[in-house]
Amino acid sequence: MDRKKISKYSKINPSAWVKKWAHLINRKGKILDLACGNGRHLRYLIARDQIIVGIDIDLSPLVSLRNETNIELHCLDLEKKDTSLPDLEYAGIIVTNYLHRPLLNALPDYLSNQGVLIYETFAIGNEMYGRPSNPDFLLRKNELNEQYSDSLDIIAFEEKFIDTPNPAVIQRICAVKSD
Repeated sequence: MDRKKISKYSKINPSAWVKKWAHLINRKGKILDLACGNGRHLRYLIARDQIIVGIDIDLSPLVSLRNETNIELHCLDLEKKDTSLPDLEYAGIIVTNYLHRPLLNALPDYLSNQGVLIYETFAIGNEMYGRPSNPDFLLRKNELNEQYSDSLDIIAFEEKFIDTPNPAVIQRICAVKSD
C-alpha cells in the first residue's frame, strides 16, 4: 500500500465498532459497504488492498474515490423490491446507520464461509436524541441478535446509549458465517 494513499485518507472517522472488528475480515475476499453514504468506511478500508464494494442511492459524495483501483461503486436503491446486490459472496459486509428490514434476512446469504457481518445502527430509544425517530428505522430490543443468532456465530453484540460522535441509542453486532 502506498503511504501517500494511507495518509490521504487518515483523517476520516470510521465507526469505532467497524475499526474494532474489521481485522476479522479475510484479506483475500471482497468487502461490501452497504448504504455507504459519504464513504467513511470505504476510505478507512482502502489501505487493506482488497476490493471494496460501495453501494448507495447517491454516489455524489464519493466522487474523490472513483479513480481508486480497489473500490467498486454501485448506485442502487436498496429499497426497491427488485434490487439485488452485485456479486454473491463477500468476505465482509459492513452496514452502519441504515436499516431496511427486508435486507436483514438476505445478508447472511451474501457472506462467504467465514465471512464477517459488522452491523451498527439506531435502536428504539434514539427518538429521545434526534433522528431517526420513526420506529420503522429503529431496531427493536435485541433485534440484531435475534435476527442472526440462528444463521451466524455472534462474536459481539451491544445495545446501548452512546454519546460519541453524537448522543444516540444504538445496536451493533459482529457475526461470522460458518459451516
